Amino acid sequence: MPASNTESLLSGALSKVKYRHPDQTRRDVLSALHHYRGLIPKQDKFIFNDGVQRDLINIYGTIPVPYKGQNYNIPISLWLLDTHPYHAPICYIKPTADMQIKVSKHVDHSGKIYLPYLHEWANPNSDLLGLIQICIVTFSEQPPVYSKPKDTPALPYPVQAGYGYPSNPSTGYQQGYPPPQYPQYNNNPPAYPMTGPGYPPTTTPGYPPYPPTSAGYPPHPTAGHYSQASTGSAVTTTTGTITQEHLKASILSAVEDKVKMQLREDVSAKHAETESLKQVGEELSGGQCRLSQMISKLKLETDELDTNIKILTEKEVEMSAIRNKLADNGEVDCDEAVTATAPVYKQLINAYAEEAATEDAIYFLGEALRRGVIDSEVFLKNVRNLSRKQFLLRATMQKCRQMAGLGP
Repeated sequence: MPASNTESLLSGALSKVKYRHPDQTRRDVLSALHHYRGLIPKQDKFIFNDGVQRDLINIYGTIPVPYKGQNYNIPISLWLLDTHPYHAPICYIKPTADMQIKVSKHVDHSGKIYLPYLHEWANPNSDLLGLIQICIVTFSEQPPVYSKPKDTPALPYPVQAGYGYPSNPSTGYQQGYPPPQYPQYNNNPPAYPMTGPGYPPTTTPGYPPYPPTSAGYPPHPTAGHYSQASTGSAVTTTTGTITQEHLKASILSAVEDKVKMQLREDVSAKHAETESLKQVGEELSGGQCRLSQMISKLKLETDELDTNIKILTEKEVEMSAIRNKLADNGEVDCDEAVTATAPVYKQLINAYAEEAATEDAIYFLGEALRRGVIDSEVFLKNVRNLSRKQFLLRATMQKCRQMAGLGP
């Protein structure tokens, strides 16, 4: 189908259905339909197992699956939930009247598709294009349908058995993957069709005729192999504009992109982990240096504290000895208690003591005058004499300090 028609169909379908992420859904669908022109989008109703009907986007048509040198058009139907692309779509095989489903670990008897890609669906690493390519690779190894024997009457389309894996071992289905998780609707249990059909009601239009291929569908597997419709030498067949080489290149490109993306993620994670470990190592090295400095500082302070304790103990012993000596000698003469090491120091001490006494005398004369003990004449006479003596004593102290080198 031309790209313009596909885009118009998709736009019309999206306008009728309320999707939470319409722009992302549109880009994802167009990307898949650009590579596989046998698929067509439409709006249709999907019936859940609780009877709830919801309008969803249905992508239906055929995908080219190579098998033993031939291409077979396998009909599929993809239902996109309204949370697409954050939840995996619901996928089915839609066999025609001359086809029958081949039950395997990837397809149950109702046609529902089970793949690890669906179970591990995670946006933005998962998309419809990758899903279709995985389906092609999986179905090329184990085709999901085979041709009915011509003498067998056509069977009605199988009723969907529900969401999950078939529990009846007689179906031949092998449980291989757990079902993907889908969102809940209207607070109902998160399950999909159990009793009701999982495909559109019979009132909806059917699928358009699928493009013909150069080979029919694989025959019944009891023959041991799938028959080839063409009888000449094996040639590469095409479906539409996509050749087998294009399909192979597309699959290889998709796988290569997935591997590169995974490698980039792994490298980025390892790089981030390495940088984190490097930063932790630098912090630990810095902490070790700080701890070494703190230990050295504590050791120095401990040594200094021990020295001070020793000095304090010696001084305490010395003070005890002096106290005992003073107690034995009785009363102490103040003049004899203070001695100087040199005559100039002794003269300085005596001058200082006399100057201080003169200062006190002048003070008490002022107090006596204030209280009226002496008159002003006596006060002035004594103050004049004491001031003259005080001046001489201060001059003597200054001279002694200069001689002793004590500064002014």
